[in-house]
Amino acid sequence: MSNTKGADRAKSAKEKLVRAANDEETVDRPRAMNGKRVMPRISGRAFSAETALTGAPDAVYDPEYARMVEEQLRLLGEDPEREGLRSTPVRVARAMRWLTRGYEVDVERVVGNAVFEADTQNMVMVRDIELYSLCEHHMLPFFGKAHVAYIPNKHIVGLSKLPRIVDVFARRLQVQERLTEQVAQAVESVLKPRGVGVVIEAYHLCMMMRGVEKQNSVTITSSLRGAFRDDAKTRDEFLRLAHGPSAPLR
Repeated sequence: MSNTKGADRAKSAKEKLVRAANDEETVDRPRAMNGKRVMPRISGRAFSAETALTGAPDAVYDPEYARMVEEQLRLLGEDPEREGLRSTPVRVARAMRWLTRGYEVDVERVVGNAVFEADTQNMVMVRDIELYSLCEHHMLPFFGKAHVAYIPNKHIVGLSKLPRIVDVFARRLQVQERLTEQVAQAVESVLKPRGVGVVIEAYHLCMMMRGVEKQNSVTITSSLRGAFRDDAKTRDEFLRLAHGPSAPLR
């Protein structure tokens, strides 16, 4: 009898989530393969790198994740059936898919064929790249700006690809220290430049809305490689440009 009731509750929850989604698309659950999340599929098509980072349909969600959110609401003492929460599990599942879409792409797919030959050895820098990520310790947001620079070694990359590389790694569960290193390593891997410099400045809500509750603390991390690490003048120029006057962080 208890098994029958459990099955009925599961069926009812599933039907309710389907209604809440208003017949929107769902996505196969990502699967681990060789330690890497397998690309989900939407309506029989694999998620492309461009779609994942710039145009993933907000309607796509994982129904199992939505069921877990519904259970969380119950554990908090809430009623998932009340009007304001009825569609919350699906909304949260959609939002989390969007916020962690970096798992679904890699740097090579994002950069594509946007690497070009160029006879220049001057620093290239894109600064004030807005970034949003989730702290892996509390799954609370941290946000700020990244400054990414490199010195070409016969090749340059399309400027828009540097912010896209940042998003590949920011749109995951992260710590800022690792994020900074991953961006620098990715640029170095794609271009084999004479040097790479990355600085990230961010506010962490896990420090602002809980715990120590410090509202004005900014965390700054850097990764310097090649000429940026070994040549003092290059390093000073990069850090001066990265920390110079700019638009307010928030």
